[in-house]
Amino acid sequence: MKEKIDKIFEDIKQLNAKDLNELEQIRIYYLGKKGVLNALFDEFKTLPPEEKKIYGKQLNDLKNQLQNFINTKKEELESKSQAPTSKIDFSRPAQLFHSSSLHPISIVRNRIINIFARIGYDVAEDIEIEDDWHNFTALNFPPDHPARDMQDTFFIEKNPDIVLRTHTSSVQIRLMEKEKPPIRYIFPGRVYRNEAISSRSHVFFHQIEGLYVDHNVSFADLKDTLEYFAQSLFDKDTKIRLRPSYFPFTEPSAEMDISCNLCGGRGCSFCKNTGWVEILGCGMVHPNVLKNCGIDSDEYTGFAFGLGIERITNLLFSVNDLRLFSENDIKFLHQFSVLD
Repeated sequence: MKEKIDKIFEDIKQLNAKDLNELEQIRIYYLGKKGVLNALFDEFKTLPPEEKKIYGKQLNDLKNQLQNFINTKKEELESKSQAPTSKIDFSRPAQLFHSSSLHPISIVRNRIINIFARIGYDVAEDIEIEDDWHNFTALNFPPDHPARDMQDTFFIEKNPDIVLRTHTSSVQIRLMEKEKPPIRYIFPGRVYRNEAISSRSHVFFHQIEGLYVDHNVSFADLKDTLEYFAQSLFDKDTKIRLRPSYFPFTEPSAEMDISCNLCGGRGCSFCKNTGWVEILGCGMVHPNVLKNCGIDSDEYTGFAFGLGIERITNLLFSVNDLRLFSENDIKFLHQFSVLD
């Protein structure tokens, strides 16, 4: 046994392999199931106990040395085989790699959602193909309202009317039909209007609407909420003003302007020298809307508001053509990669 072990130790010092195939033959010869080392371990089992103490450690050392040789030589041969066959100019500038980024509409949408999440608003979304009840009637639109005309709305079917939703207010109706107050949600989504495509309008765009219904909700609550939103999205010096308006689903109704963030309210071409820019419509939820959803309008009140995400994105990033958001121009979209 001693002579056999010593001989293999001497053989290891002379071992070498020119390639991986030759190295594999060495491994099989020494460490394979029918290899030299396994034969020695079989012989070791027949030795008396006093000799096992002597040769057991030597056999383990021998096995470890063989395994280390195999592993080290294998790494050496693999690294040589993967070495480049041609020279590389390491001084050459690397090729620029543009990582992906969120779409500017998604960036602004997420910012708005996060602002309202901080004051307890949840998010709800729903279907884009709607029926007349959820898109018009439940929202207190009269039968002869212009929004019901073919030139304003994309109708998929008539009698009954099935349309591409014209606002995310339809999601408010579906939510109020299922949930009872207190209700505090925002509703982001894509909407559709039959309009001429230009730098200022498109046949589809994105909205975020908000709804708060509870006991004793007032117009003052609406004003405070919108002021907090405007100053969080733009800056703390942003001012707001509310102008009387009309919407079928709110009463009283208002349109909200913010002080122009481009000129600081001093007046410029963007705000038409008024110092103000309109960004959303709002108002107290009309009692008829609450009744249509099964909510007692004598017990509960609420407010709602809605804004176009493209409009806000234009203000934040000074984009002067709304069509850019849907043209998938890589050069345009890469400008927003640092804003994710």
